[in-house]
Amino acid sequence: MRYISTRGTAPEIGFCDVLLAGLARDGGLYVPQTWPKFNELSGGAAHAPTNSRGTAGYAHRAASIMAPFIGDEIDPIVFQQLCVNAYSTFRHPDVAPLVEIAPDEYLLELFHGPTLAFKDIALQLVGKLFDHVLAQRNERVMIVGATSGDTGGAAFDGVASCRNVDIVMLYPNNRVSDVQRRQMTTVMSPNVHAVSVDGTFDDCQDLVKAMFNDQKFRDANQLSAVNSINWVRVMAQVVYYFTALEKLGDSAVFSVPTGNFGNVLAGWIAKQMGASIDGFVVASNTNDILTRFFESQQMTANDVVATLSPSMDIQVSSNFERLLFEMNNRDGAATAKQLVDFRKAGELSVAPNVYNKWITGVFAGYRCDDEQTLATMKDVYQKSAMLIDPHTAVGLSAARQSVGVNYPKGQSIVTLATAHPAKFPDAVRRATGQTPKLPEHLADLMSRPERIVSLPNSLKAVQAFVTGCR
Repeated sequence: MRYISTRGTAPEIGFCDVLLAGLARDGGLYVPQTWPKFNELSGGAAHAPTNSRGTAGYAHRAASIMAPFIGDEIDPIVFQQLCVNAYSTFRHPDVAPLVEIAPDEYLLELFHGPTLAFKDIALQLVGKLFDHVLAQRNERVMIVGATSGDTGGAAFDGVASCRNVDIVMLYPNNRVSDVQRRQMTTVMSPNVHAVSVDGTFDDCQDLVKAMFNDQKFRDANQLSAVNSINWVRVMAQVVYYFTALEKLGDSAVFSVPTGNFGNVLAGWIAKQMGASIDGFVVASNTNDILTRFFESQQMTANDVVATLSPSMDIQVSSNFERLLFEMNNRDGAATAKQLVDFRKAGELSVAPNVYNKWITGVFAGYRCDDEQTLATMKDVYQKSAMLIDPHTAVGLSAARQSVGVNYPKGQSIVTLATAHPAKFPDAVRRATGQTPKLPEHLADLMSRPERIVSLPNSLKAVQAFVTGCR
């Protein structure tokens, strides 16, 4: 498998180089040259061995699903063991269990990893892959990333023990929950650095992209990425769409709480590979740039609004670029022009015939404000005694809104439960009167000492800090 850039001018490279590069040299995102089909996964390697127990079953299935994206760059037995090691850290034997909460209404629980968020499913594996590849090459990298909340903690947990990795993670000051912040700032490993930036997540993301696009700085500091601009993040998320459908035994619609578009894009890729997915509900909070796109065929950026679901407080969804590349028939020059114009004018339009071919009948966008979020959390608790986090509530509200409009009553809809409710105790308590407890391994999180660095929204200041961390 070879990889190409969505902007068309970076040279094609192999899997290991994609892992370490993150962002392509031309500013684009890497995608495989072709999408492998499900029949390429059939045969003995596609299913977990019958003696697999606990998380090993998911790990073996994951290795077989991801194998076509890796090709011959990593020995299959080695990759399978890396998957086993990655998912052994999860508290649930299914890794991503499917839970029915009402007739035809399901939650896919993706929060059973060490930092209680869906990002763990990719980043536990990414950390193992980094260490393996860098050790083979006798290299060291500096990861720089931006987080709207969950990526930072998950990335730190995934790479804190890596021997050949340093990491600097930018997060927007006062725009993540206390639990999310502490999952970064209480990690004392000398190779990890959490940086509070005076701005929004989009500002943090822009700083990261600017560092990657400064080729001299990028090379001098051997920059790499773990945000979902890194293809391997998206690749690992493809797996749980397949495993959910296998548990369900039927086709389904997936409702995905969406900020950066990476999680729902992974589902779209699974569909290209042959997964029996009937469609996607793209769930947004008040920061509804994607919902407005699905309503109008135009993408227009507004100011970011702080909400109860902070991981979705985003107005520039980076991973949409990968879908846009497909919509442009993989024309990198056309994609680059659209995105440059979007950055200048704040608007991006898609022709009606292109929209109808790629979006209509596949994606439906819905929004959910804070009031609806709280109402959904309360409803679930009253009917099932289950606590859900605000991001999951946004996804569930959107799924319910789509019934009778985009999808018929009786259609199975799986909402991705992207975070443990204890990551957002204030919102859960406000909705239900209940305070969710952190799992035992994080029970003392709120009393651990923090290590915080604060910087202005300045590329020069952030670059100076990154250079000093090497």
